Amino acid sequence: MTTDTLNKDQTTENIQTLVQKQRDFFAKGESLSIAFRKEQLQKLYSAIKTYESELIQALKIDLNKSDFEAYITEIGLVYDEIKLMLKKIDKLTKPRRMKTPIMASPAKSYVYKEPYGCVLIMSPWNYPFQLTMMPLIGAITAGNCAVIKPATDSMATTEVITKILAVFDEEYIAVVVGHRLVTKELLENKFDYIFFTGSTTVGKLVMEKASRHLTPVTLELGGKSPCIVDETADVALSAKRIMWGKLLNAGQTCVAPDYILVHESVKDALIEQMKKYIHQFFGESPEKNADYPKIINQKHFDRLTNLIKDRKDIWGGQANAETLQIAPAIFVDASWNDTIMEDEIFGPLMPIISYTDLNSIIEKIKQRPKPLALYLFTKSKINEEKVLKHISFGGGCINDTVLHVGNHYMPFGGVGESGMGTYHGVQSFETFSHSKNILKKSLYFDVFLRYAPFKNHLALLRKFF
Repeated sequence: MTTDTLNKDQTTENIQTLVQKQRDFFAKGESLSIAFRKEQLQKLYSAIKTYESELIQALKIDLNKSDFEAYITEIGLVYDEIKLMLKKIDKLTKPRRMKTPIMASPAKSYVYKEPYGCVLIMSPWNYPFQLTMMPLIGAITAGNCAVIKPATDSMATTEVITKILAVFDEEYIAVVVGHRLVTKELLENKFDYIFFTGSTTVGKLVMEKASRHLTPVTLELGGKSPCIVDETADVALSAKRIMWGKLLNAGQTCVAPDYILVHESVKDALIEQMKKYIHQFFGESPEKNADYPKIINQKHFDRLTNLIKDRKDIWGGQANAETLQIAPAIFVDASWNDTIMEDEIFGPLMPIISYTDLNSIIEKIKQRPKPLALYLFTKSKINEEKVLKHISFGGGCINDTVLHVGNHYMPFGGVGESGMGTYHGVQSFETFSHSKNILKKSLYFDVFLRYAPFKNHLALLRKFF
């Protein structure tokens, strides 16, 4: 679907029917079976394997990702997530014994994990496969049914996702494709949970719509993620790791280092090393390199080239209008008031702002919306502690970039305007599960203190506490 219209399968009535079919299926209790969940995870794994080559081709069409980048940032992470869930599911779904306070004794306390029911997962175009499948794996493991709304800007990948998920009956897992009107129709329906990855602007709309039904949400958003390079940093290695993280997917990554705050004593050296590694990674003309990702569409290409236009302090930034590739651009003398510092860049443009006092830039960052990620390059434990203690952000790295997102042993998510809720690995199961607490009381002994009349009970109660 290429226009902002509803086709015959996406009418209000049909979307309502689809959601009701999933509710009816969930009510049967089939997805509550651990054996069923394992079978679906294995089925998903096999389907991805079947379509892996098509998926790699689709990511090349949509974003010009190389085979290597497509696998390491999209497909491989999904395989690992499925394997982890298959390994952990028995333990995760087992009721957890908890302590019982003395006033409730004799009794045993447990937390049971139960699925929410019918969930909606809405994914973006920048990592169209991974950011669709990772939350879906959590939803399946927790025992939910799911409606998937993938991105339309990355349509080649969306078509392969649709083929992969066709192995499931739509009453269990269904894909709905379309633009704004389809999104609007979906959000008019009552879901038991909504998981959204995308812009802060759309995230606010999702939350507003969800509030009408008191539907819980996870919002994975974005923002301007700062990268601090202090005077003690290993400049060459810092430049190498910063440019690696920035140029993944040509900067179209929600956790990409958005701008650099560098101590003035190492600024020139850092810039020279950044130039070196850009050429080492993608040659003298990255905008012509077959392995260098492209900007998703003309709209974003124009947005980014307009930021470059008329700037005299830029190194690089050559644009290839035929392929929608933009060479990495370094804004060597950026300032806090520049246009490029207003919104998330989402492209291979890197503003550099120098500083002399770490405390002053900590205060500057704190005055802005809380970022999804923060990166600090330093050898100073004092500076490390100061940044981690005084700046709130979703997550990040010390002396590297982006890698924290690929660690499925840690939860990932934003804070404030960069999002709410977390997922990845075990946390994905927690996100898509309700914790139902149960106290099982003994029938053989009853504490009389809690019952009226309460005369003379207070003194005894104080002794209990």
